[in-house]
Amino acid sequence: MSDQLTGFQELYQRYSDDVFRFAFWLCGDVDDAKDITSETFVRVWTAPNELVLKTVKGYLFTIARNLYLQGLRKHRRKAVLDETLVDPTPLAEELNEQRSELNQLRRNLQQLPEKDRTILILRSVEGLSHQEIANMLGITVNLVKVKIHRARIKLASLSEIKEEKPS
Repeated sequence: MSDQLTGFQELYQRYSDDVFRFAFWLCGDVDDAKDITSETFVRVWTAPNELVLKTVKGYLFTIARNLYLQGLRKHRRKAVLDETLVDPTPLAEELNEQRSELNQLRRNLQQLPEKDRTILILRSVEGLSHQEIANMLGITVNLVKVKIHRARIKLASLSEIKEEKPS
């Protein structure tokens, strides 16, 4: 065993830089090249057959290349995450702020006359056309447009008043 250990140490000292350099040129990453180099020599250490000294370097490079290719296959199965992407889920602060704004909008809507609130909701939320709203409520299209315009102005002014008050 000590002869084998000495042989392995000599093998490692003689070829580890070559294997590392080869692995680095394959993968382009220092850490990956170190991992490939280490794993290459682990495989040699645990190999059941003795090495033929004439083919050692080629054998080591073959192991390193196979390890690199295995890594590529594993890497393809994993999705690479773009670090510049932002998590689309809002933070708790943002959720609270959105809830607060939504609650304020509901309170402001309640201050509008019922017919104006209904027309605004039918148009803005439900997406009905001016004509559909007019037919539904039995009023003219022009009156629908005027009521929507006035309701939006009223909501905007209510929002401004809320913003001016200290919280």
